[in-house]
Amino acid sequence: MPGPGWLRPLGATGLTVSGLCLGGAPLGGMPEVFGSDVSEDGAVALVREVLHSPITFIDTSNGYSNGASETRIGLALAAEGGVPAGVLVETKVDARNGDYSAERVRRSVEESMRRLGLDRLPVVHLHDPEYHEFEVLAAPGGAVDALVALREEGAIGHIGVAGGDVHELARYVELDVFELLLTHNRWTLVDRSAGPLIAAAAERGMGVINAAVHGGGILAKPHAGLTRYGYRDAPPATLRSVAAMAALAEEHGTDLATVAVAWSLRDPRIASTVVGFTKSERIGQLLAAASVELPETFWTQLEELVPEPENWLDHRRE
Repeated sequence: MPGPGWLRPLGATGLTVSGLCLGGAPLGGMPEVFGSDVSEDGAVALVREVLHSPITFIDTSNGYSNGASETRIGLALAAEGGVPAGVLVETKVDARNGDYSAERVRRSVEESMRRLGLDRLPVVHLHDPEYHEFEVLAAPGGAVDALVALREEGAIGHIGVAGGDVHELARYVELDVFELLLTHNRWTLVDRSAGPLIAAAAERGMGVINAAVHGGGILAKPHAGLTRYGYRDAPPATLRSVAAMAALAEEHGTDLATVAVAWSLRDPRIASTVVGFTKSERIGQLLAAASVELPETFWTQLEELVPEPENWLDHRRE
């Protein structure tokens, strides 16, 4: 069992989550993205195992595998007789066929309730808003207003915004209606794009959730010849940093996959770190990563290997 600090407040929501969160994206089976598939029975069995582990937080989304992720999590919850005490399942609303209207947001919530078997969703994020016009989603009567209204009606407990591009997400944070922020691929060992965004969210008392700390796999398997980071070709400087960080980790008797998780867990502003997986042995590996102890000199040396900002996903030249 991880030690003190494992259970953390989720911002000012009054909710408590574990330092690690099961990421539901691969549970629906997306081999074209994650490189491997998982059967419905396998996914349900994994979720049930997680529900009996120290990991008390599960993240999914309406759009993951066209709803298959939510469906499989819902089947696991039903098999357990409902959501166990102390466990939090969050989801996200998604556009459909380009439609991100208020009506679509309401339909997305209804679909998620049905798949998960819940009559109230404790946490719902506005998902991937950067692919749509801010002026449309944030307009009166738009998607943001719909989420706020659903919270006021009691269908949703708390609302957040989740996505990639930190400059677009910052616009939603500045609306001061969201309680949570979920960022992915932008706060990792080799990419610090989300630094100002996380600072702005923390200043507002928002709960911050950090996802994709392995950058799509390259930080989990640094010796596998992977050359993409965050769904894009990685710059040469990033590849050099990954190799150097992996060597440093091995010098200290650990591996880069472990360090990537431990680095996120060290940040007191991060309520939970999302890691997607489909194999049960990963539970023990991740819990071990959460408990790893490395000297401060290691972390200091690691910071010296971070690539320059121009190599980060969302760097903007002034």
